[in-house]
Amino acid sequence: MYDDPIERELKGKTLQVYLYMLKREVPVGVREIQRDLNFSSPSVASYHLDKLMALSLVSKDEYGRYYIARKAEISILESFVNILGYTIPRLTFFAIFFTTLLITYLVVNHPSLNIHALIFAIIASGAFWFETVRLWRRRPF
Repeated sequence: MYDDPIERELKGKTLQVYLYMLKREVPVGVREIQRDLNFSSPSVASYHLDKLMALSLVSKDEYGRYYIARKAEISILESFVNILGYTIPRLTFFAIFFTTLLITYLVVNHPSLNIHALIFAIIASGAFWFETVRLWRRRPF
């Protein structure tokens, strides 16, 4: 399932630490990670940071804080996009687009609706919202 060693190692709490650091975008300390991610001790955070350093994804600055050295290509993250600090599924845009088309069609053509166009718009909108919610529930963060 995982061909890439980074993707194989980057899961669970290690992935949680990596995503936290990506979102923060500034160097962070071990205790800060431990506190913000509710880890039982700083050694848990340190262990996962060491794993990230071994993967060359994270480096340490002269003050002992950790920062993202390079971004990893992770298949699950390709399904999401960051906008204004929020991570949302990419399919959200298609869901919004087809829902807007459906509403516009209903408003503009309310006296004479084409049943085929209406069914197509409802199915397309529903399918994209279903997949968006399913992806949101599977998010790794």
